[in-house]
Amino acid sequence: MSVVKHFIEDSIKKTEIDEFLRNEFERAGYGGVSITKTPLGTHLVIYTMRPGIVIGRGGETIRTLATVLEEKFQLPSPQISVAEIEIPELNAHVVASRIASALKRGVHYRRAGFWGLNQIMDAGAQGAEVIISGKLRTDRARYEKFREGYLPKSGEPPRKYMRKAELHVQLKPGILGVKVRLIPPDAEFPDQVQIQILDEELEKETEGEILEEKAVTEEKAVEPAAVPTEEKAVAEESASESAVPPAKEKTESEEKAAETKAPPVEDKKVTKKKAAKAKAPATEQKAVTDEKAAKKKTSSAKKKLKDKKKAEPIVAKTTASAKEKKKVSKKKVAKAKASSAKEKKEAEE
Repeated sequence: MSVVKHFIEDSIKKTEIDEFLRNEFERAGYGGVSITKTPLGTHLVIYTMRPGIVIGRGGETIRTLATVLEEKFQLPSPQISVAEIEIPELNAHVVASRIASALKRGVHYRRAGFWGLNQIMDAGAQGAEVIISGKLRTDRARYEKFREGYLPKSGEPPRKYMRKAELHVQLKPGILGVKVRLIPPDAEFPDQVQIQILDEELEKETEGEILEEKAVTEEKAVEPAAVPTEEKAVAEESASESAVPPAKEKTESEEKAAETKAPPVEDKKVTKKKAAKAKAPATEQKAVTDEKAAKKKTSSAKKKLKDKKKAEPIVAKTTASAKEKKKVSKKKVAKAKASSAKEKKEAEE
């Protein structure tokens, strides 16, 4: 047997086992199987939503399943273990079986597809795709895709992280195929960049290390190279001989510095006088402005008094005229009453 035929037969056997277990544990929420060959035998891990149904009372169903797998599929000493699915919506087999059962019940294919896609994305998947194919509306077969999120189909990450499942549903028009692909939230891609924020303590430690390295490098730079004893003595003698002239040079330089430092003191005095002269006009201007403001206040107060005095005689005149008018009106009323009384008497006579 060639190597290619061996791998083909092995994959065919795995798909047959997968179909058998799906039909057997459809009620238990079957979510796939992983088969690994070991020196002791073949190890099978069955993923289900309800592991109690797969195990059975006292492990009866597992024992019968082991004998069936050994006789029917010729698996050497199968060791079966059952694992519960923590998040069913992130398992492609579970979602595909839910969509298939919805189609069996007569739910519209678009509604079933979007419902399954929303369940996957709500569970936190990075991307998902649902494909329903077959005689959807007419006699001619076609397919419809429902996609959302980030779902690459080629390269190492999809091969490593992508979860796939495919199911078939028998309906009156014919068989419909349901294909589900999804990428879980813990999938890592090489093009994704993660920024890590360091804590304050780590930053302090790194700063301390940098400072220590700088101090070490400075000490190394300061330390002179090792000189032999004879050469040291010669160097000291030459240094003592050459040490006298620099002292004279130092004194001359100090005198020059003193001469150069003296003018700045005089300059400081001149600048202070200029600042005092500049301040004097400013104070004079302030005094002038204050005098002007006081004069304006006094002039405004005088104007107000004059206006009040003018207004008083006008008010007095108006009151006197009003009193005279009242007297005149009273006299007129009295005359009118007297004339009316005379008229009445004449009329009576």
